[in-house]
Amino acid sequence: MEQKNILLCVTGGIAVYKAAALTSKLVQAGYNVKVMMSPSATKFVTPLTFQALSRNDVYTDTFDEKDSSKIAHIDLGDWPDLIIVAPATANTIGKLANGLGDEMIQATLLAATKPIWIAPAMNVNMYHHPIVQKNMNTLKEIGCKLIEPNEGYLACGYVGKGRLAEPEDITQAVNDYFQNEFGILKGKKIVISAGPTLETIDPVRYLSNRSTGKMGYSLAEVAVSLGAEVVLVSGPTNLTPPEGCKVIKTESAAQMYDAILTEFGNADVVIKTAAVADYTPAVTYDQKMKKSEGDLSIPLKRTKDILLSLGQQKTHQILVGFAAETEQVEDYAKGKLLKKNADMIVANDVTKAGAGFGTETNIVTIYHRNGEVKPLPIMTKKEVAKEILLEVHRLLNEEAR
Repeated sequence: MEQKNILLCVTGGIAVYKAAALTSKLVQAGYNVKVMMSPSATKFVTPLTFQALSRNDVYTDTFDEKDSSKIAHIDLGDWPDLIIVAPATANTIGKLANGLGDEMIQATLLAATKPIWIAPAMNVNMYHHPIVQKNMNTLKEIGCKLIEPNEGYLACGYVGKGRLAEPEDITQAVNDYFQNEFGILKGKKIVISAGPTLETIDPVRYLSNRSTGKMGYSLAEVAVSLGAEVVLVSGPTNLTPPEGCKVIKTESAAQMYDAILTEFGNADVVIKTAAVADYTPAVTYDQKMKKSEGDLSIPLKRTKDILLSLGQQKTHQILVGFAAETEQVEDYAKGKLLKKNADMIVANDVTKAGAGFGTETNIVTIYHRNGEVKPLPIMTKKEVAKEILLEVHRLLNEEAR
């Protein structure tokens, strides 16, 4: 892999010493590193330290143009393949989130066109302050990646979340990022459905289910990291969509059906993790239904079976379905595989601890069309997502042959 350029933006905090170690780790890993420091950062570690470690000039002043033919903060925003802000103080995060460019780092970040990673480091109370959280969410919404801080003893004497991620961990994340840049799914379009659907009864009430969308969102995040073009068709969730994918928000089963079918024709893979309602109210009411004496029956009608429709229409696409069951998991999964003309069914028993809705983990078994069965142990949903996508990659290669 050709040498990659990294711009490391170092802002003022005791964790600057870790930024020096990070510079060394990145250089040893083969990256070309340039360092930019805020005035406060230079109070903790001198620019000379970073110059020696990076073997490049260190930038501290917007008006110190080291090359008169270039405007430094514009040129440095274009130069790198990746920008890392570590440590990122609450002050720097707030300035960037609100478009302020009063120092060289902020001006460069505003002019940058390359991916930006933010590694916060601060007191635990500062980190959890609502305004700081809002600013970090703003950065995530505009496409920045946040490297979560660690928990532990802080320089201020507090114990909690706020320690800068370890240099070794950040370096490994950088390695993974660039190794996946031309990843195994590059050039493939993957449509992923996620979350529940919501079937309206009246302006107040609806029918839905317990799905949170975490599995589908994990699949979308990992698919992007493996180089795929990802379309995430999402029902109502409280999750932030992964960076780098197209998001289509839907509410009802009918809306999700239309959105997926629109993207299906030129898709290479469709992965249906969404928990789509099987039934919807036969009649919806414009006004809130008032309670009355006695019981109430709400007539329901079948929704369109999205997976079945895709199975009937597919030509070249790899089709992956999910089966969330409470009993006879294998029988239902194999039956669904055949009935829906799918290539893979990922099945789980949602009554098992660690495998139900809303958990951070899952326990699944992957059933292939050719009869192959691959059970997985309990894993995080992101780890499960990677296993599923590796199976998808294998199927794509088999189709190519």
